[in-house]
Amino acid sequence: MRVFRLFGFVLLCSCFSGLILSPDPVAVADDTAAADVDPASQPPAEAADDAPAKDPTADNKAEAEKPQEEKSAEAPAKDQKSEEDKPKEDKPKEDKPKEDKPKDEPSREQTAEKSESKEKPVGGDKSEMESKGDKPADEPKPEPPAKVKPEEPVRLPVVGYSDTPMLPGQPWRVHDILRPRPPVVGLDRQHYLSAPVPAPSDATVLLSAGQDAPDLNMWAHQGPGGGGDLRAPQWKTGPGYLEVVPQTGSLRSLDSYGSCQLHVEWMIPEDVTGASQGRGNSGVVLMGQYKIQILDSYNNRTYADGQAAAIFGQYPPDLNASLPPGNWQSFDIFFTAPLFDLDGNLQQPADVTVLHNGLLVHHRRKLAGATVYRELPEYTAGPPARPLFLEDGGSQVRFRNIWLRRLD
Repeated sequence: MRVFRLFGFVLLCSCFSGLILSPDPVAVADDTAAADVDPASQPPAEAADDAPAKDPTADNKAEAEKPQEEKSAEAPAKDQKSEEDKPKEDKPKEDKPKEDKPKDEPSREQTAEKSESKEKPVGGDKSEMESKGDKPADEPKPEPPAKVKPEEPVRLPVVGYSDTPMLPGQPWRVHDILRPRPPVVGLDRQHYLSAPVPAPSDATVLLSAGQDAPDLNMWAHQGPGGGGDLRAPQWKTGPGYLEVVPQTGSLRSLDSYGSCQLHVEWMIPEDVTGASQGRGNSGVVLMGQYKIQILDSYNNRTYADGQAAAIFGQYPPDLNASLPPGNWQSFDIFFTAPLFDLDGNLQQPADVTVLHNGLLVHHRRKLAGATVYRELPEYTAGPPARPLFLEDGGSQVRFRNIWLRRLD
């Protein structure tokens, strides 16, 4: 464009300078030729071939045609510019083999999947992800499951000892943890006490069996001062029963007894709690020294010489004839008191026969001495008769219908 414009401008200037400075055409000769030739002898000058005389009409015509030439020169430039300014899509495309899908262009299925993934939440549909086996990129990797330490088995309560002294004449220790427990005997309904066992006519009734609250005029609590320190009974009475009030102390009979037949009815409360020796613990203590154990031994594991009907610390019963808690049970005890000479030496040990719920569990068992917890039993010389005790073992055991027949 600029070249065409410069050419036109130069041409225009040359035309105007010719018109103004040289209106008539003049032949211009070479300087050296003019000096050698006489002007008078020369013919009139003619226009040179390379510089013809200019016709004013031609100049005017050239001047008139100048804008057209400039326009014609500018026209291709404008056409070229217009072609440059046109959008690319208007340019003719080169003939190339058409491809259905460029390599870098995603398919319709991929585009659809991308649009669906944008519409769905980050977590996505669990069922869909599981079926495809895909997981969202921003979902944290599941932590490996922590190693679960296996729970320790429940420990059973300790039900005996291995450090107590050996019982005389037996291969067992006192409350031996290894001593076999007696077999359980299942009792049918005929062994359940539907009503109190009537007392014989020659029996001494220590606790009545009626429906009214029993009279406690045969009992007392022994104070810290010994046999002469007696207190009014503090246990609870109800319709036809006497109930232990824990931590008040054992109840003792006001009278003393030696060899005898003793009938005692007792019941472990139905809502009893605890285990081993802490479940329904009480006892009947003959002459204040020889204890027949009361305990809930129905599905309750404890050491053999401490379960229900055991001669505590010496002999387990031959059978476990216990009834479920909440039922009245009975002991029938046949006791022979020990004999001592005047010097206090043992002449004849005590022996005992016991029926638990009507079943024989001890027969003429000779006692090794007075009951002592975790120690060897031994005899202490004393009078041939002593009070009977009902033990406070820390449980709300009930009693009813206690009667006794003297055998000496």
